[in-house]
Amino acid sequence: MTFHETGRVLLTGWFSFLHGEVTAGDALALRRVQEVLDRARVRYDVAWSPRFRPDALTLDRARPEDYASLVFVCGPLHGPHVAGLHARFPHCFRVAVGNSVIDPADPAVTGFHEVLARDGRRIPATRDLAVRAPTAGSVPVTGVLLTHGQSEYGTRRLHDDVARTVSEWLARTRCAPLVLDTRLDTRDGLLAGTPEELLSLLERTDAVITDRLHGMVLALRAGVPPVAVDPVRGGAKVTAQAHACRWPALIPAEQLDAARLDAWWSWCLRRGRQAAQRRRRLLTAGADPADRLVSTLRQAAPAVGR
Repeated sequence: MTFHETGRVLLTGWFSFLHGEVTAGDALALRRVQEVLDRARVRYDVAWSPRFRPDALTLDRARPEDYASLVFVCGPLHGPHVAGLHARFPHCFRVAVGNSVIDPADPAVTGFHEVLARDGRRIPATRDLAVRAPTAGSVPVTGVLLTHGQSEYGTRRLHDDVARTVSEWLARTRCAPLVLDTRLDTRDGLLAGTPEELLSLLERTDAVITDRLHGMVLALRAGVPPVAVDPVRGGAKVTAQAHACRWPALIPAEQLDAARLDAWWSWCLRRGRQAAQRRRRLLTAGADPADRLVSTLRQAAPAVGR
């Protein structure tokens, strides 16, 4: 009898616990283990945290009698959550793979029949499983610049509704969101401290979604296509600036929904880059109100500039 005929394997990790983390590294390590088991035609299920995958199998719903083996993937082996697996699945052959062993005497560690560790005390370090994990390729990087402020618009404010709709849309869209802020701070190392730093970030995105005037303008200056949402009922400065810049990817807050976001985002990825770069060339060569400033000052005060 071959191994895959003897019983099903339950794949677990910190991503399985209700209050555990689901990190990109853990998810990739899991993919590496799945790749190995698929190649060997081993049957398995994955137990997910209900907070991360509410529609998937959870530890609470996994029946111990359905499994011959349990594998704990990635992360540190310590604490009562990991140790609890040994009590819940006592009849299973339990293996830990790609883990850090902090204390070899921890019951979380000693409860496994085999530990294929990546590092630990007196354990030679090996490569993390995420290094060789399969991926589906890169996805578009989308800069996200939203504001919850601008109280000056009073009852016309729809900023919170816009932020909620955009956030829900991002959660189900295949893209890598990069949350940015136009606010500069020279003391906070996690914020851009100069305009050049923010522009450098924008230049590295594939598209931008924003309800900020300068989120749209600076994206265009960087040659990156923005989907601009005007968060003020009836339209305000974002709409005015989109018209001034002759930028078509504009959605009024009253009309904001997933379908319109999908349509303009897809346009930005297909044709928007070329359009944004044309806009950048035209905008940087055009006129703005500062061109008339000195003549205005001279009219008011003839001595200025002499």
